[in-house]
Amino acid sequence: MTLNTLKRTVFTVLFLSVFSFGFAEGSKEGGEDKEFDAKEMILHHVKDAYGMHLFDWNDHPISIPLPVITYTDKGLTMFSSSAFHHDYHGHEIVERNGQKFVNVHEKVYVLDEGASSVEFDAEDHPTNAHRPTFDISITRNVFMMWVSIAVLFLIFLTAARRYKKSEDNVPSGIASFVEPLVLFVRDEIAKPMIGEHKYRRYMPYLLTIFFFIWINNIFGLIPILNGANLSGNIAFTFTLAAITFIITTFSGNKNYWQHIFWMPGVPVPMKIFLMPIEIIGMFVKPISLMIRLFANITAGHVIILALMSLIFVFKTVAIAPVSVAFSLFITVIEVIVTAIQAYIFTILSALYFGMATEEAHH
Repeated sequence: MTLNTLKRTVFTVLFLSVFSFGFAEGSKEGGEDKEFDAKEMILHHVKDAYGMHLFDWNDHPISIPLPVITYTDKGLTMFSSSAFHHDYHGHEIVERNGQKFVNVHEKVYVLDEGASSVEFDAEDHPTNAHRPTFDISITRNVFMMWVSIAVLFLIFLTAARRYKKSEDNVPSGIASFVEPLVLFVRDEIAKPMIGEHKYRRYMPYLLTIFFFIWINNIFGLIPILNGANLSGNIAFTFTLAAITFIITTFSGNKNYWQHIFWMPGVPVPMKIFLMPIEIIGMFVKPISLMIRLFANITAGHVIILALMSLIFVFKTVAIAPVSVAFSLFITVIEVIVTAIQAYIFTILSALYFGMATEEAHH
């Protein structure tokens, strides 16, 4: 690890501690300090949200408002997430299109007719509000996904222009960073897992998921983005795993399906026994892809936030050196994990493609 990387990592951890302090100081209700709830703080930062809250300045939230888009029986309703005034506890009522909207635990609800405030049951669930028919809001994770797509386009278009301007086809600038990674995916992942003759058709997808997952993992480590944790969202990992499953299924040749439904070279009773196991295995593979990426990325964020929460749980700065030291250690690991998880998802996808296209051996 270079000195610059270490400096950035230390800055990240210190920023996290300041950010956690700002959250703890901002958690007030009725002008009195509210008891610090580590679980509430952690869940608030790892899950999706309707606004892009950056930080607090003089008790005023600085955030990027995002559009809230819902569809109910009264039609389409759109308004800015800033209307909720960054309310942590879901008590802010927003009236639009003859309806009253409320943000409860980062989910938009519509109050029932005649209700003027949201009421909760013993488990803190709203009792006089319901979810919209469709909620297609541009949330924090969706916004960061678009940002990551724009960054990737910028990186690869810039690298392509570098190649066009180079007379001897020698990479320079950003292209000198991108080319080794592309060659790594091709030579160390695609060719060994899929084969020399069939890997080319899968390279666009493998490169896409490798860079897409990696850059979103990196964004998740930037404190000012306030936990824009796209890779730690189960819907995101489910979609990527589903695409891998679909490509694997449609790429399967005769040999692949024969090994699933009627495995050659084994007695008939064993074929009947193995067939349901292989069918279950078809779905277990993408599920493992989904859970592995989601769990590893989310766990890292939860551990760092939990360590920083110790300062406020014990209500003493004496624990700060220990919290910061351990958070620094976990953050360094997280920097490595961002690339490892992108690599693992890509290489397992390539492995599944190789299994689906492998020819029978005689």
